Amino acid sequence: MGKVVMNASVSVDGFIAAENDDPGPLFDWLVNGDVPLDDSGVLKVSQASHDHIRPYWDQIGVTIAGRHVFDITDGWDGKPPSGIDHVVVVTHRPAPEGWDPEAPFHFVDGVEAAVAKARELAGDRIVEVAAGDVGGQMLAAGVVDEVRMDIAPVVFGSGKRYFGSVDAQHLLDGPDVVIQGNRVLHLRYRVRH
Repeated sequence: MGKVVMNASVSVDGFIAAENDDPGPLFDWLVNGDVPLDDSGVLKVSQASHDHIRPYWDQIGVTIAGRHVFDITDGWDGKPPSGIDHVVVVTHRPAPEGWDPEAPFHFVDGVEAAVAKARELAGDRIVEVAAGDVGGQMLAAGVVDEVRMDIAPVVFGSGKRYFGSVDAQHLLDGPDVVIQGNRVLHLRYRVRH
């Protein structure tokens, strides 16, 4: 069974977006380098970021995201982001009207159902959990094995928190990986269980 990894770009003060969902400069590091990160021709990062991110992306089998992220991205037009095979959407609502039932998106009610479905789909590959409310719920439920943060040099002051509404202490080990890219610091922590 693959690891469950919570991941996102984040401000120095712990936010993944402003209150209005604007990520501001959080993703600037994805376009300010000269090494292509994928085949889109858009994402270009430093060599250090590429060497850290690309192998990780290649191991992801499934991404879990909340309905809010699904809605604000328009469901990625039915194609999972970054070449991922499947997206599991945590929601209390059905798929949008007119949604292509053949698209590799799975709508489930609750984080436990999301983890079970994602693990089934991912096999021994990584299950990635988007940071924010759903990621925080999964951390609180004890199913997150690793926390990855791509820290951008910006202070938001307020906004959508990396760990959502987590209101209890959770211990992490490390960081066991610290990599400086171009205007980003990549960190990886293992979660103590």
